[in-house]
Amino acid sequence: MNVKKRYGENAVLIWKDRKRFCGLPLSFTRYYLIKNGDAWFKTFRDVGLLSTHIEEVNLYRMYDISLSQSLSDKIFGTGTVVLYSNDERQPQLVLKNIKNPFQVRDMFSQLIEEQRKANGVHVAEIQG
Repeated sequence: MNVKKRYGENAVLIWKDRKRFCGLPLSFTRYYLIKNGDAWFKTFRDVGLLSTHIEEVNLYRMYDISLSQSLSDKIFGTGTVVLYSNDERQPQLVLKNIKNPFQVRDMFSQLIEEQRKANGVHVAEIQG
């Protein structure tokens, strides 16, 4: 994928992976984390071969992360990371069967906090 052509001259690919089967990237589902200069970070899920569907969520809109691993995921070194956002159209962005899920979760967690501070976004927690 040509990031600069698709997202602008300042765009930089931070992370990418594919949905995996038995640890192998044999899928047409691709995941990207793109930074465009100092303007924004966005996460993309790109699904399809002949017809493509792309979903994107701004990093500062995300408020929670979960990670799950089945026994087969542990064997193949994969896992599923779910990013929860306050985006009405895309409340959950599921990064299914990705490689190094713990490192990816930590990376997203750190970048989400940085983006919230940079954009002045605060998530209020209500306890009852």
